[in-house]
Amino acid sequence: MKTQIGITQKHTASVVNILSVELSNEMMLYVKTRKAHWNVTGESFMELHKLFEEHYKLLEAAIDEIAERIGKLGERTIGTMQEFSKLSSIKEHPGKYISSKDIIKELVKDHESMIVELRNKIEDCSNKYKDAGTTDFLTGLMLEHETIAWVLRRYLN
Repeated sequence: MKTQIGITQKHTASVVNILSVELSNEMMLYVKTRKAHWNVTGESFMELHKLFEEHYKLLEAAIDEIAERIGKLGERTIGTMQEFSKLSSIKEHPGKYISSKDIIKELVKDHESMIVELRNKIEDCSNKYKDAGTTDFLTGLMLEHETIAWVLRRYLN
């Protein structure tokens, strides 16, 4: 049965593409945050270990919510690492193990880039595609990334 929620099929396809890219970015950032959790060392080990765990759990919840949002729009959700890697603007660094400070810097950079991307996606969902639900949903995600980036930045000052 076709979803009839007041958004054209063309707009729905565009929004699903936006959400699929966001899902891919969230998944890549989730993996990077897990790696940070597993490999953090130094004086603040336990504090950072727990902080990264808190962050990857937030990302995990966001991943599930994005997938469900795609389903609410009547579409199927991508779900392979190959698909995520292809769509994500967040990039991995295999074999690279950096200091705790550099891990934090990299994660801040990733969260900030996602915030910038989300601002553009929010504008498109609102103005171009007239999807208030996805606009609101993406705004919530952006606020989460702003909070995480702010917390991580505090370790760098």
